[in-house]
Amino acid sequence: MTSTFWREEHRLLDASLTRFVSKHVESQAEMHDQAGTFNKALFHKLQELDLLGLTIPTESGGGGMDTLATVITHTRLAFSDPGFALAYLAHALLFTNNFYQMSSQSQQKRYLDKVISGAWIGAMGMTEPSCGTDIFNIKTTAIKKDDHYVINGRKIFITNAPVADIFLIYAKMNDKLVTFVVEQGFKGLSLGSATSKMGMRSSSMCEVIFEDCIVPQENLLSDAKDSVIHMMSNLEIERMGLAGISLGIAERCFDIMTRYAQDRETFGVPIYKHGQIQRYIGESYAKLEAMRALIYTVCAAMDDKKNNRLKTDAVKLFCSTAAKEIADAAMQVLGGYGYCTEFRVEQMLRDAKLLEIGGGTIEAHQRNITRDICEA
Repeated sequence: MTSTFWREEHRLLDASLTRFVSKHVESQAEMHDQAGTFNKALFHKLQELDLLGLTIPTESGGGGMDTLATVITHTRLAFSDPGFALAYLAHALLFTNNFYQMSSQSQQKRYLDKVISGAWIGAMGMTEPSCGTDIFNIKTTAIKKDDHYVINGRKIFITNAPVADIFLIYAKMNDKLVTFVVEQGFKGLSLGSATSKMGMRSSSMCEVIFEDCIVPQENLLSDAKDSVIHMMSNLEIERMGLAGISLGIAERCFDIMTRYAQDRETFGVPIYKHGQIQRYIGESYAKLEAMRALIYTVCAAMDDKKNNRLKTDAVKLFCSTAAKEIADAAMQVLGGYGYCTEFRVEQMLRDAKLLEIGGGTIEAHQRNITRDICEA
């Protein structure tokens, strides 16, 4: 469903993605969820639609698209495969968008073409064993030594890490947050075993370990002041991408439950005629429309380049929980069929739960919203 905020380029993108997802994503999604594997070949096909550098300006080789285009892309991918959409987000937003905003021209010359083309897969390392939401308390350290830096520490739950060629890494140097770009082959970098997960299984994650990791001095992306500014800005568009994934899950589950409610009969009538089922459908529809309205409104606000943390916190907080609730309602409408794998509702419910945790917990969003309103 489109909105008055959509321009012609958004409608064309949506139509292209709908065809792409139907042809390439839907058929492989269940297999990779069950196997817990990332479809690298499918990832490379995203470049056919210029999606891997979607937010990068066209003069730098990217798609030159806006926040709404980002939401549309994640929504369409997540409609069929939320885990794959998450892997895409880790590359396109957490690495590529963030890298572009923080990097110099010489750094872009070395790396940007590789990630926009899909030759290299990107990941971002922020979360640590003792630090998730409290990013300023990270323990990973960087020390300047001669013509390089030495990084020590551990990052966990890093999406795309098992398949990544390049990482954007946050570390502390002189008790200040700084950012590096680190190649997979750098001495002192190693990976843990792939992490088993409840949901989002078609994206891979593992621990990233730095043991006296040698990073050239030219790979320092941003100093202490700029690192914080860029990190906060990139978290805003990350929240919008995750809201897009939430919307894709919600749309898929709503589609499944309404079709099933029309086809399934009990006591001689389709089950949508029963009041209990009408409650699940009616409330889910209201939540779905509220998600769209909130997302599209905030997308428009994002274009002014101002601080939108309050609005993006609200989007992520509401949409992540709404997606889980709609998936749960779909499972209830389908009953035993929903609990089993045939309709993929159980997968969508598993995948939806991650959205209340990753990219900022719902508790963090509640705290941020309250603080921004009450301490403004």
